[in-house]
Amino acid sequence: MQVCSGLPISQGLAAGKIVFLGAQKAAVRQAVSPQEEQLRFESAQRQAVDALGALYKKARAELGEKDAEIFSVHQLMAEDEDFTDLVSEAIADGAEAAEAVRQAGEQCAAMFSAMDDDYMRERAADVRDVAARICRILNGEAEQTITEPCLIAAEELTPSQTVQFPREFVRGMLTARGAANSHMGILARTLGVPAVSQLPVSAELHGRTAVLDGFSGTLTLDPDEQTLAEAAAKIAAQQAQREALRQLISTPSVTRDGHSVRLYANIAGTDDLPLLRESGAEGVGLLRSEFLYLGRSTYPTEDELFESYKTVVQAMDGREVIIRTLDIGADKQVGYFDMPPEDNPALGLRAIRLCLTRPILFQTQLCAILRASRYGTVGIMFPMVTGPDELHRLKEALADAEDVLIARGERFGPYRVGVMIETPAAVFMSGELAGEVDFFSIGTNDLTQYLLAMDRQNPNLAPFCDPHHPAVLRAIRQTVECAHQAGCTVGICGELAADEALTEAFLRLGVDELSVAPSRILPLREKIRSLTLG
Repeated sequence: MQVCSGLPISQGLAAGKIVFLGAQKAAVRQAVSPQEEQLRFESAQRQAVDALGALYKKARAELGEKDAEIFSVHQLMAEDEDFTDLVSEAIADGAEAAEAVRQAGEQCAAMFSAMDDDYMRERAADVRDVAARICRILNGEAEQTITEPCLIAAEELTPSQTVQFPREFVRGMLTARGAANSHMGILARTLGVPAVSQLPVSAELHGRTAVLDGFSGTLTLDPDEQTLAEAAAKIAAQQAQREALRQLISTPSVTRDGHSVRLYANIAGTDDLPLLRESGAEGVGLLRSEFLYLGRSTYPTEDELFESYKTVVQAMDGREVIIRTLDIGADKQVGYFDMPPEDNPALGLRAIRLCLTRPILFQTQLCAILRASRYGTVGIMFPMVTGPDELHRLKEALADAEDVLIARGERFGPYRVGVMIETPAAVFMSGELAGEVDFFSIGTNDLTQYLLAMDRQNPNLAPFCDPHHPAVLRAIRQTVECAHQAGCTVGICGELAADEALTEAFLRLGVDELSVAPSRILPLREKIRSLTLG
């Protein structure tokens, strides 16, 4: 029996056989001609982008939109201009396509590895992952996979490897490289499996039995019978705890002294429905409709949008579905929108600002949402509103969409109208806005960055961008007070909604709804049911 110590990055305990995933190196072949090698690269690049899009959909369905975003980032990396230029330059100098990709990947990875910031250093693994994927396509290599429950071992586990494995076979992950903020760590925590890095991982581990402890960061190789028995008992206790949470699926979200709050889910579309069914969600508090526009080369039609909305609305069987209108811009860019470059996209042409400048685009979406309202309970939510004047223009656009449907002889059902409170202006104007809508939903991600004047996409600002800042909490309190005075309900749909350290505070403020990732609903319900507000 041998015990190795490493860095714990995802809690839990697992035991089983180790499957070592060796790094696949691109086989060097003779270049044909620069022109042909360039064409081979461009074809493989397109295939990689398509495959990453499929992985994005799989991850979104199994893990949720937040954890799936890495594959959208990988798509951007695969088409990055600097990376592409490096590949093309190497090919022009006589390199074979796969070797050119490998060289470019290493150059880009080296740049990330040399950075001071931990988060940015971890992005080196992402670049290598993308380059390796293109190399495998060029060399006709199959993706590595697993066929039975095991502990996965590798020098470095890439996000695409982590997601492509069948979830039921992944008992734990152990690597030589990686940190808590690596995507492997993030995905492992989402999957709920233990993960430990900084271990002496090599091909010699393949086939050996081990116990992986994600609490202490230890790997016990060739454990004796007593160690295996103790591990089995602890693993059984873990499973019992998960099953106990599942018992809360149909229970109300109410404190011990009778204060209730609605627990809704944030989703991106129909791919999230399997997660939604297992979550115990009482409704959908945020349907991110912009994801229907991502990962494609043309605008979706009204019928395409309608069918997607209708599917979600019907699946909820009368429970409310709040559909956010298009929030493209800032960190969500779509090529075929032909949006001009902006020095500061977070403060640029996005969300309703974009929609109001493209009335046909906006009308198409509004008509689709209205048609879907016949099939269940629907709320229409406008993002990035700053005041009543904007809201009046949005309501006019909504009335125009109704007129279009009436003229076509199409019906729509009743619906609620709401706005997102995610700008300081909306907070200050919440009293006026509340009198004109049915509900508010506080988007704490954007609200925090605008209140604190910090770009939430900038990893260097992570130590400073505090969502618990008193200004954020005061803004939430003011919004709730103004809303309730006007008979308007208030939800929170940003990341802060799942922060159990603030759950009691939100309930004491009178927040009516918390909308979180499907995986967070049952733990949050357990927290709510443990509280006594008095």
